[in-house]
Amino acid sequence: MNILILGSGGRECTLAWKLAQSPQCGDLFIAPGNAGTMNFGTNLELNPNDFQQVKKAALKHDIQMVIVGPEDPLVLGIHDFFLEDDDLKNIPVIGPQKYAAQLEGSKEFAKEFMYRHHIPTARYKSFTIENLAEGYEFLDTLKAPYVLKADGLAAGKGVLILNDLQEAKKELQEMLQQQKFGSASSKVVIEEFLDGIEMSSFVLTDSENYVVLPNAKDYKRIGEGDKGLNTGGMGAISPVPFADAEFLSKVEKRVIIPTIEGLKKDNISYVGFIFIGLIRVNNEPFVIEYNVRMGDPETEVVIPRIQADLVALFKATADKNLNNFDLDIDERSATTVMMVSGGYPEEYDKGKEITGLEKVEDSIIFHAGTKLSGDKILTSGGRVLAVTSFGTDFRQALKQSYKNIEQIHFDKMNYRKDIGFDL
Repeated sequence: MNILILGSGGRECTLAWKLAQSPQCGDLFIAPGNAGTMNFGTNLELNPNDFQQVKKAALKHDIQMVIVGPEDPLVLGIHDFFLEDDDLKNIPVIGPQKYAAQLEGSKEFAKEFMYRHHIPTARYKSFTIENLAEGYEFLDTLKAPYVLKADGLAAGKGVLILNDLQEAKKELQEMLQQQKFGSASSKVVIEEFLDGIEMSSFVLTDSENYVVLPNAKDYKRIGEGDKGLNTGGMGAISPVPFADAEFLSKVEKRVIIPTIEGLKKDNISYVGFIFIGLIRVNNEPFVIEYNVRMGDPETEVVIPRIQADLVALFKATADKNLNNFDLDIDERSATTVMMVSGGYPEEYDKGKEITGLEKVEDSIIFHAGTKLSGDKILTSGGRVLAVTSFGTDFRQALKQSYKNIEQIHFDKMNYRKDIGFDL
């Protein structure tokens, strides 16, 4: 079948790499893709948020399935657009409809869903500019650190964790009054801080059944020892060493099943990935957030561990047949390390030439922010390349990733040398 992947990052490169291995994959298109996705299919120069452009491409290339990588098209309603268009309605879309996508698109919607279905999460309240004073009062009832979350999408940067009460009040005012994160922070969710260690669980559901994908842990901060600004992710490890069978059983019973059943009870049709950001507190799982797509860079360690045919898996999802799907998982550990542009996540230069990729051995390179210019591969984003490796444990896999990073070069490149430091 002809498949269209929407997106341009490391996640989409990984999906393209895996889909291209399937004998069931016909022509593969990635829109807009990057210099790495060109190795697995054809890049289409279009904006995934421009649904008319997506429609033209789907009809022109006889697309039989659409995989949505990033959150924006989902929150904007790409799935609904396909269902409501006579020319597109028979093309399955892997990714939830607009209403369901609020699980990521609105922190308040997600919190209300968790409370309604008794899914363990932190105590919270939401505030707008109209009740800013009540926000100050709620902060007074909490102990430090204070967690402030922009309600809407803020590209992974709309969460602040602050130790000082006055600073928390000042930031709340800036988020609401001065729209620090744009319209995303026109409403702010204040949460009780949970002290523990984080990980992510991934589920693929066809709206009736589900399969649990490999779990992962990512590293969001730019600096070693989890210091500095939040990024889109600096590396990831799968499986998570501390997530033993007992803990994962709790996650399934207390979080995954109530989430799937909650969607059904609320009459929310959901086809696609559910990313569940978890924190383990005294060996109990609590949900920090939902995302309605695969994570990045977690995709770069989760998808390579799936040994099953990915086209067949997505087809079973579209056909509501996941209960009969056998998901083979590679038992080895996978790690990925992100190579990023100097200055990221703040200002950084683009257009730096990348060299040494041909010297990489026994690792997989997934492109994120790259583009082809003539016969040169140049940087075009903050997160540039993900270097993924396998090993008997995460330390061995990381050693391999770091060994290959030494072969690659671009001006001012940066990466964290301590992925997995807390495990």
